[in-house]
Amino acid sequence: MDEFTSSLLSAIDESTTPYVDDKEYEGQQEPETELAKRGRGLRSGIFRAANIQDKLLEKLLAQVIPAADGNRNVPDISASDIPAFAERPAFSLALMTANFRRFNARIGVVFRFQARALRVLSWRKPTHTLSLLAVYTFVCLDPYLLFALPLAVSLFGILVPSFIARHPAPASDEDRVRNLSYSPRGPPLAPARAFKPTKELSRDFFRNMGDLQNVMEDFSVVHDQIVALVVPKTNFSDEALSSAVFVVLSAACLVMLIAAHLLPLRFLALVGGWAGIWSGHPAVARWINQAKLQYTNSTSSSCPETTTNTTQAKNPQHAQENKPWYTNPATSLQTLLTSDILLDTSPETREVEIFELQHQSPSSGEWEPWLFSPSPYEPLSAARIAGERPRGTRFFEDVLPPRGWEWSEKKWALDLWSREWVEERIITGVEVETEGERWVYDMWSEQRDGVVDSVSSGVGGGGDGQGGDGVVRGDNIPGVRRPGMSWEEGEEGMGRRGQWRRRRWVRMVKRKMVTGNR
Repeated sequence: MDEFTSSLLSAIDESTTPYVDDKEYEGQQEPETELAKRGRGLRSGIFRAANIQDKLLEKLLAQVIPAADGNRNVPDISASDIPAFAERPAFSLALMTANFRRFNARIGVVFRFQARALRVLSWRKPTHTLSLLAVYTFVCLDPYLLFALPLAVSLFGILVPSFIARHPAPASDEDRVRNLSYSPRGPPLAPARAFKPTKELSRDFFRNMGDLQNVMEDFSVVHDQIVALVVPKTNFSDEALSSAVFVVLSAACLVMLIAAHLLPLRFLALVGGWAGIWSGHPAVARWINQAKLQYTNSTSSSCPETTTNTTQAKNPQHAQENKPWYTNPATSLQTLLTSDILLDTSPETREVEIFELQHQSPSSGEWEPWLFSPSPYEPLSAARIAGERPRGTRFFEDVLPPRGWEWSEKKWALDLWSREWVEERIITGVEVETEGERWVYDMWSEQRDGVVDSVSSGVGGGGDGQGGDGVVRGDNIPGVRRPGMSWEEGEEGMGRRGQWRRRRWVRMVKRKMVTGNR
């Protein structure tokens, strides 16, 4: 607690220093009056109190937020890629507050440009809007003029106003000066324009805060409207509608890839720009609002309320008489698009497999249940060559479906086509049972001794001479040596067996239904 108190007091002492921008302003300002000094002292006192609160909250958050999260640099980019962006400060309330003050003091130019653009587009001064339309028309007719447009804006929007501010026109005084025409000759008469950040706690500073607040609200409203309009049609919550949108967009994309060069892009851009700008004219906007209001009223009158629907349900003849002769175009288009969309109601199904492994005891020669494994653990598998034990579960009930799937059948079924899955995996060195319990045995081979049967003792197939199908194997009789044969080379039951056998079980699974929104 003492360390926290000392750090907090040191932070408060640091916060009493004036802000960097305030120092710049102090050096540029003229000697202040007593009232100005009193206002400046009040402002510095307010900022000092705000800085103390920021430091206090920052220290409290540092005690709450874990050190691993608070000191993490975001994003994690190596210094070799982007050195200037690799190390960025962590979250700090004081730094965030200072950055917001600096940002708000400098964002006014954006809001002024926005206000002027809105005045031009809303036909406050028709000459300015018509000039914009003329420039836009020339650019549409000759798109190469677009490269000259930034240069013209720099000339007539930045350099010429700066020169006029440096060489202002003479004051209007008809009695004393006869020739009042503007002349750029002579030395500069006024200082050059300097763009300074807005002073904090000034009227422009709070105006910028209000504009920033309104911009955030406008962005939130537009974002919510776009989400409400686009997301339900594209997130497949209504699969028929989203599938129809997918088909339409795919067809449109294919058409554009083939016939995009045939479109009159200049004419379309010219007509679209003129229509967009003329829609902001007060008379045109008033006409559009009236048409929208008439359409809304006609739609609401053609769709009665719940009470009227109840009355019409009781009197079908009256409902038939009042049925509107037209339908909503959007509803008709949606019905037309979704009428031919057929959806699969049954979930996707797949077949899963599990291999039952058994090991022959070297002492008794009996086959002992070992485990259920997703791999057949064949003689030339990577696990056998590396000398690893098979992996799996001991009981059938512990076998789980894959993630995102569920069982569609109640029981496992033995795969009677044992030769098929052996051929599909190109497994050699095994003996396949085509009847009975369908076991697939390892075949003994002295060349593979230590590979095939490295898990058990050195002798390979000992036992009681009984195979999985109950047939006596002459090759298991002591003293008889025959070369090992796979099922591809010899008949079933030929060759000496190893100490592992497996068979395949299958079961059907279906995709699990996911509930809720993610």
